Amino acid sequence: MDRTALTAKVFGGRMPARAGDLAVESHGIAPIPEANRFGRPVRLLTVFFAPNLTMTAVFSGTLGAGLGLGFRTGLIALLVGTVLGAVPVAYLATWGPLTGTAQLPLARLPFRRTVVLPGLVQWANSIAWDALVGLFGGDALAQLLGLPFWLTVAIVLVLQCAVGVLGYEVIHRVQAVMTAVTAVFFVVLTIRLLGGHPVVVADSASGADLAGAFILFSTIALSLSISWASYASDFSRYLPPTTSRPAAFAYTVLGLTLSFAWGEALGLAAGQSLADQTTAGISALLGGGVLGAIALLVITLTAVSSNAMNDYSGSLALQTVGVRVRRPVSAVVVTVIAFALILWMHSGDLASKFEDVLLIVGYWIPPFVGVVTIDWWVRTRRGRRFDVLAEVARPEPGWPALAAFLFGCAAAVPFMNTSIYTGPVAAALHNADLAYYVGFVASAALYAVFRTALRKPAR
Repeated sequence: MDRTALTAKVFGGRMPARAGDLAVESHGIAPIPEANRFGRPVRLLTVFFAPNLTMTAVFSGTLGAGLGLGFRTGLIALLVGTVLGAVPVAYLATWGPLTGTAQLPLARLPFRRTVVLPGLVQWANSIAWDALVGLFGGDALAQLLGLPFWLTVAIVLVLQCAVGVLGYEVIHRVQAVMTAVTAVFFVVLTIRLLGGHPVVVADSASGADLAGAFILFSTIALSLSISWASYASDFSRYLPPTTSRPAAFAYTVLGLTLSFAWGEALGLAAGQSLADQTTAGISALLGGGVLGAIALLVITLTAVSSNAMNDYSGSLALQTVGVRVRRPVSAVVVTVIAFALILWMHSGDLASKFEDVLLIVGYWIPPFVGVVTIDWWVRTRRGRRFDVLAEVARPEPGWPALAAFLFGCAAAVPFMNTSIYTGPVAAALHNADLAYYVGFVASAALYAVFRTALRKPAR
């Protein structure tokens, strides 16, 4: 078998032909032909809502109370951060219908062969998010069934892997069902929380410390929503090219903002009462018994549905770097490695490890978004359309994208704030974390300079 045929066999494969086609999707990173496009943009609302209304969002909200923010101030901070993170994701999601291509494969346009670096980082990112979400799913199932934590984590990972292996259409269908399930559960949780739990409105921090805490908490919220930027068009690539871009953008922003803001606001309202044992705290908050058991089951199911998307995107990232493994096999690899990371996070200081992993796994995303956005603007100026495979085949250097990406990551370092490392600028700004914003601006600016200097007339 020659190289071209092998590439087509590994990176191509069976695709769902219509809504409701639930057979295994073996198709990999090759663009989706127009004949296989289907669905409406409203799908983006549910696919970005259900996987994010999870205990990860709730636990992230409790961090605001730990920073000294009252409910009113913390709510403003999380809304600002969530929307700022959701906008680039929604913009990138509109590229799926136009190109039929997933997000990391599209990054080959600016990065060329150097896409190996962001591709490997994205693959590791998928594993990290598996751990962040799967941790709560395993904990909830352990409390529900009375089984060892390692065993319940394994059960959760097997279930999510099955959904990830089945692929695009099954993921969309699962998220549509889970949107209804999680919405009902969180309505009950919200009513119970606001009816029987005192909500701290006043800020315990003040002055410059309050400003630093506000920025840090908004950055934590931003890190959650923008984390989908490197996945965005993975779940819109089957939409028809005639799909309304404003509709796709609006549904994505709405799905991300409603889910993350709702979950984080609940965590913020609950405060430190949920900071140590989140799933146990939720069950106790609902009074235990049948209602508490239902809560634990829903937490488990949301972990499964959310992580199925991580496995799916992780499998596409591994193919993007050039590993010639069929997409379903790659999804299994992501799941297996996540198991070890979950066990590590579950040991020792959970809150500290959770915040560190949450921030660290996302620092690379704004520099990545800066590069691919500038590249897209240059390629599509004056309404130009292009074929992705033909454009990738054109002889262009990949080093400008890689250099700008690395520059953005490096520029962000002094502005970082984690328990592992606090940059000098962040320390001077009372622990305010501005690394996400600096990384985006730095990479976009440098790549724009490179593209201007090296620009050739479009063919």
